[in-house]
Amino acid sequence: MTTSLGIEHAFSGFAVPDIDAALEFYGDILGLDIRPGGMGLLRLHLPGGAEIIIYPKPDHVPATYTILNLDVADIDVAVDELIARGVEFLRYDGFPQDEKGVSRGGDPQIAWFTDPGGNILSVLHSA
Repeated sequence: MTTSLGIEHAFSGFAVPDIDAALEFYGDILGLDIRPGGMGLLRLHLPGGAEIIIYPKPDHVPATYTILNLDVADIDVAVDELIARGVEFLRYDGFPQDEKGVSRGGDPQIAWFTDPGGNILSVLHSA
């Protein structure tokens, strides 16, 4: 579908300080489809069809908000697997989180972590 503006495709993007570290993290640790995108960029293809470009920024400052949410079938399986792969989960004041870092106080259940550039991501599961 083309919009009245002629938009045929849309995508998001975010910066990282180290493209090689991002390629390894998003591909090997998270198991997502990520490929070189030309001009030093990466193209992250998400389940469901969305696309994100990841670009290098030497003076990168990590986002202070969640840049990417990964909806999972079973949050405990996902968190356990990420912990086994070396991911450390964040703790936030005001959110009841269990020993793994999962907030189960409402819907969705959610756990936050960062990529190598310090950008915040989450795994979540809606009941």
